[in-house]
Amino acid sequence: MFHKIKDVNPMPDYRLSVQFSEGVTKVYDVKPLFDKFDAFKIFEIRPELFSDVTVDIGGYGVVWNDELDLSCDELFENGSTVKTPFDGLMAFSDATLLWGLNESTLRKAITYGKLVAGIDVCKYGKQWVVSTEAMKREYGEPKTA
Repeated sequence: MFHKIKDVNPMPDYRLSVQFSEGVTKVYDVKPLFDKFDAFKIFEIRPELFSDVTVDIGGYGVVWNDELDLSCDELFENGSTVKTPFDGLMAFSDATLLWGLNESTLRKAITYGKLVAGIDVCKYGKQWVVSTEAMKREYGEPKTA
């Protein structure tokens, strides 16, 4: 399954905090890569470059430059899951991509009581957020990822 990255933040000691679209946060330790791949040794020479990490276009990985990146699968499979207050929450836009639905379908589900506001979904400003648990209950496992 493809695990789209929503956000990445550098942490002390060459670790990355990576938030995935399905509402999971992982911490990935980059230090072991220093011995495996010469390209990662740049962080030992120029540690300030580590903070330049960004999410690759499309969320397929993270990048520092044209020569240095990590895939979303590597980060998800080898990162350590971290519990956060936001676990299991995702934006409607992410839920529609994962389940192959339209945002209007989710809005109608709220209107008809299939997704309950304040329990299954919540609106923050203009953005609706839904729980993974509610999506699985109403629509089964994600169709696409």
